[in-house]
Amino acid sequence: MAKHKHPRRAAVTPLILSGGSGTRLWPISRLAKPKQFHPLASPLSSLQETALRVSGEDFAEPLVIGNHEHRFLIAEQLRDIAIQPGAIVLEPVGRNTAPATAVAALLIGNDDPGRVMLVLPSDHVIENVNNFHQAVEVAAGAAGEGALVTFGITPNRPEVGYGYIQRGAAVEDRTGCFQIDRFVEKPDLETAQTFLDAGEFSWNSGMFAFTAGRYLEELERLRPDILEGCRRALADGRRDGEFLHLDEKSFGEIDSQSIDYAVMEHTDKAVVVPVDMGWSDIGSWTALWEIGDKDGQGNVLSGDVLCTDTENSLVRGQGPLIAAVGLRDMVVVALDDAVLVAARDQAGEVKTLVERLKKDGRLEPDSHRTVYRPWGSFTILKAGPRFQVKQLSVKPGAQLSIQRHQHRAEHWTVVEGT
Repeated sequence: MAKHKHPRRAAVTPLILSGGSGTRLWPISRLAKPKQFHPLASPLSSLQETALRVSGEDFAEPLVIGNHEHRFLIAEQLRDIAIQPGAIVLEPVGRNTAPATAVAALLIGNDDPGRVMLVLPSDHVIENVNNFHQAVEVAAGAAGEGALVTFGITPNRPEVGYGYIQRGAAVEDRTGCFQIDRFVEKPDLETAQTFLDAGEFSWNSGMFAFTAGRYLEELERLRPDILEGCRRALADGRRDGEFLHLDEKSFGEIDSQSIDYAVMEHTDKAVVVPVDMGWSDIGSWTALWEIGDKDGQGNVLSGDVLCTDTENSLVRGQGPLIAAVGLRDMVVVALDDAVLVAARDQAGEVKTLVERLKKDGRLEPDSHRTVYRPWGSFTILKAGPRFQVKQLSVKPGAQLSIQRHQHRAEHWTVVEGT
């Protein structure tokens, strides 16, 4: 007698959100190339690692939503790992996660409102991918039955930088899935310790699963203004090859709101799937030190680095030799145009430092010396009041745009290639 098989769950559609700026990881993370495009915790970028985690037969082609200025970075990094996105949707301005997810739900729901969406920030590190996939399977099952699922991270310390979720009763017939008693804002240290001791609190990861139709229904009920703005931004947008440009005026008028504030904290359909998967949002250099491979003295070293009598420090170079002597609990990050030196317990204040640099009109918060274009990249070797020297690297088969200049002279030298 033939065995009866359970129907195979439909492929989940990943939505990868790539709109963050990551200013706390300056000087590597900058406006023109934020942290998700850099190889910080592995040889691949965070965006690439995120896309690879949700590839395979259980997942449909991903949708990626990012900033207009990063469109070529997104496309090229996905090509480099042989991932073909279903679409790359471009935001003219950042409006947080609720509108971005609404746009994706409208695109998916147009064809299949019952399709489960898996909403993932592009800048997270997940060390235990097997546990992640198991949690996705639980979440997708609950989402398919109409729940709005958030992923709760099992805490391992009293962290004051994250929001918390208190779980309630178990969801019937859904092992590993729980009702949500309450969402809690970022607590003080004493409160965070009580949460850790209680054992029923999770960190709020910012990852979600729900069907496109269910999310749109709840957004229509709770924030119809956001949904209507997203409909207009899509209707008035334009396609350009693999890119879908949202209308600048319509999208710019939408209120900036997270999924948590707009929907999850006000719906009666929210549930949580707690999971321990070696998660980090790499929100600071301290976080990168915590998850990094340490030497015998507790140091996380990268690049051309030589350390003596140095302990519990992160030293990272992308340029000349860094020689460090006698450091304790420090962060040193050196690039060709900027060097950061900070006490490790104050690395979160880098964001304030970047704001000051912006206020002073400095260029370092915005871009690196090397700038990427569809045809390749250029590096500014030297610049002065009336001159600039660049080194260009053009991809095989690519070409630059033809330009004319009325008030500028250019001299080109081909040093390699044709």
